[in-house]
Amino acid sequence: MPGTRKLGRPTAQRRAMLRQMVTDFLDKGRMETTVTRCKEIAPMAEKMITLGKKGTLASRRQALAFITREDVVTKVFSETAPGYSERNGGYTRITKTGPRRGDAAEMGIIELV
Repeated sequence: MPGTRKLGRPTAQRRAMLRQMVTDFLDKGRMETTVTRCKEIAPMAEKMITLGKKGTLASRRQALAFITREDVVTKVFSETAPGYSERNGGYTRITKTGPRRGDAAEMGIIELV
């Protein structure tokens, strides 16, 4: 897993949370969460888009092993990845939006470029 942030969760819970967040992010193209979670999601989402750019059966199976919904994998391989065919990485952007009201956690928006 990229990074070393534990996000206050055991390994299995953290991995499941990040898989679901990457799936939702790739489905919608934009997500608002804490900046630390954004920084953990970005490399994983970029890896999935890179697999989509390859377009092979092996890369599709690797994406299916990580992304939790098959329709999202189809969307990444057919719609999202071809749009980045001329780009060599840097598919995501993180914008800080300020502290959250309840606990003052630094919030951010991660979106596809």
